[in-house]
Order: sequence, then structure tokens, then C-alpha cells
Amino acid sequence: MAPSAIDERIKDVAEPRKDTLGLPEPALRRLKKAGIDLSNGYPYRPARPLYLQDVYDIRSKEWKHDDAGARADKSKSALFSAATKVTDLTTHIGTEIEGLQLKDLTNQQKDELALLIAERSVVFFRDQDISPQQQLELGKYYGEVEIHPQVAQVPGNLGVTVIWPDLQATERAANFRNPGGASRWHTDLVHELQPAGITHLHNDTVPPVGGDTLWASGYSAYEKLSPDFRKIVDGKLAVYRSAHPYLDRDRPEAGPKYVERVHPLVRVHPATGWKALWVNRAMTDRIVGLDRAESDVILNYLYDVYEKNVDIQVRFRWTPNTSALWDNRITIHNASWDYGGKHPRHGTRVTSLAEKPYFDPAAPSRREALGLLDESEKQIDGPA
Repeated sequence: MAPSAIDERIKDVAEPRKDTLGLPEPALRRLKKAGIDLSNGYPYRPARPLYLQDVYDIRSKEWKHDDAGARADKSKSALFSAATKVTDLTTHIGTEIEGLQLKDLTNQQKDELALLIAERSVVFFRDQDISPQQQLELGKYYGEVEIHPQVAQVPGNLGVTVIWPDLQATERAANFRNPGGASRWHTDLVHELQPAGITHLHNDTVPPVGGDTLWASGYSAYEKLSPDFRKIVDGKLAVYRSAHPYLDRDRPEAGPKYVERVHPLVRVHPATGWKALWVNRAMTDRIVGLDRAESDVILNYLYDVYEKNVDIQVRFRWTPNTSALWDNRITIHNASWDYGGKHPRHGTRVTSLAEKPYFDPAAPSRREALGLLDESEKQIDGPA
């Protein structure tokens, strides 16, 4: 498969680099078992678009997203009855399911899993025997699969992204003070017109110690705000930017620029109807309508609420052949690089794009919907 752009509308490209890293043995076994063609090297890198206009052009049309969780049976009986064990890892976020293979789920179980992810933010499955092709098929069930215009992918399977910190380190050197991988709080693909919904990461190779991933709940982050402070952010819009820069075709001398989209700071999940805080320190740039100084004060506070409240986070210890499925509409995540690149870590990721973010002032918070509010969370009108 010769390198080319992911879309024929992209005309001006940079040739991809050639990689010479040897695959970790567990990853190699999995890829060979799946019949992945490795004869032209691994991973496959598409030719990278040079210009901002081309990247906007390939993501410029809206489509109707049919959310699987919104059509699921609320009891989730088909999913739960087939599992041998279901364990909530913390009170607010994270569930592990045992006894199921993702590749064998029925459509009803897939819908119910989507609803569970919408409620619990991230769901884990260990000991999964799943190929990149089967991972891609599941991703297509949950929405339009994102094909990234410049990141490494599994040969012959556009949309299956390669997550390999050793490969990333060949482009950006990493060390203890400047960790590698995805070791910062972020949400995937916030710059899209219709950003990421469910992401499925399968790690076939993990370090013996370290390399955990952390997720934080956007439902709970919103609920940590006082009722009056929620009024400040409800309905506000912010500018979200891409992780990768491009050149402006009309003004290339201006230097690198990012894809930017405007989305609400607080969004509502279509399956649960609950409000979630939707910001991340890496890619939320500014609040629309505020001066930069004003925007920075509010955003930095919101980032801290998300990142510093450990009771609304889950930290997951990977084992080989584990899958994590999370909802980018209601979470941020952070991959710890504490193993320092001393051991291999390799996985494949599929992300399904979802609806255009929306805000509904009538939507409840999760705790409000579930009848869990305490006195500190109730609106105070006038002096206490």
C-alpha cells in the first residue's frame, strides 16, 4: 500500500517518514494472526496534508449521528446476563466487565455497551482476542470512523490508528521531565466538526510496571462547580483546536496554524441527557466573547477542577490484550509514561465520530437526574 493522502481532495502533501523500528513480539503475533500485510513495513503512514484549507475541506459536512446508547434497553440485561462479572472500579467512573469477547457481541449488546459507556464513561475488558479488523468493524457500528490525515495506521485498515510510544519518540524525544506518549490530560479530536464519541483502545503489549491510563468524569467535573458558577459556563462557547498544525495556503509565511472549531463548554450526552463539562488543557484555546485574560482565568479553574479532584477519576492498570472503550464527550484522559520508555507499549485504536456538540439548558446534571443532590449542590436564591 503506497503512501497517499487519506482523501483525494488533498493535493499538496509531505511524504511520510519511513520507520525501521522492530515490532514488540506480542504485537507481531497479533498482527500476523490477523493476516495484516507487513511486507511494506509497519505502520502505514499516509502522505501528510500541508495546508489548513485541505484539512477543513475533508471535515466540512455534517451528517446525522444515530447514537447506539440512545436506542439501548436501559436495563442492559443482554449485556449483563452474558458477563460473568461486572465491577464498578470507582463510585463515579469506570467499570470492568469479565467473561465477554467484544468481537462476539450481538447488536443489542453493542447498544447496551454504548449506554453503559455513556453512564460510566469508560469500560474495560481484559483478555480480548480481537483483531484490528474486528476492532474497526465495532467502531463502524458506533459511528463514522475517524481516519486521521497524518498519524500512523495499521496497513490495509485505514481508521485503525497505531498507538506506539516508541514510534512517537522517534519524532519527539521524551525523558523524565518531558514525558512521551499521550502523557497530558486531553480529549481526542475536539477540533472536528463532529468530534469523537466512543474510542476503543486495545493494548496488546504493555510494560510490566507502569503505563497506567487515567480518566476523569466530565459529568462529575460539572457537578463539582457551584450552582451559581454553572450559570457562568452554561451556554458559553469555546474554541477547540487540533493537535497537529498546518500551513495556511494563502499565507504560508505566517507559520503553522491549527484547525479550530467552536463548540459549547458544557455539552449534553444524547444517550443519558446529562450535562458534562467539556474542556481540556491541551486543546481548548479560549472562550468566545471574553478577553484572553478573562478566558484564561476561567479555563484554568475548569482544568483544575477536572484534573485535581481524584475522587472523579479512575486509574487503570493495563494487562496484555486489554481493551478500554471510553466516551470522549464526557471524559478527559492521560497516559502515564512512568515506565520511561524502558519497556515496549503497543496498541491499536479506533475512534467513532459522534454528533455535533450541543447544549440544552433544561438538561439535568447526572446527580440531579439520579436524585443524589446534597444541600451544597442546590441553588441558593438570595442571601443564605
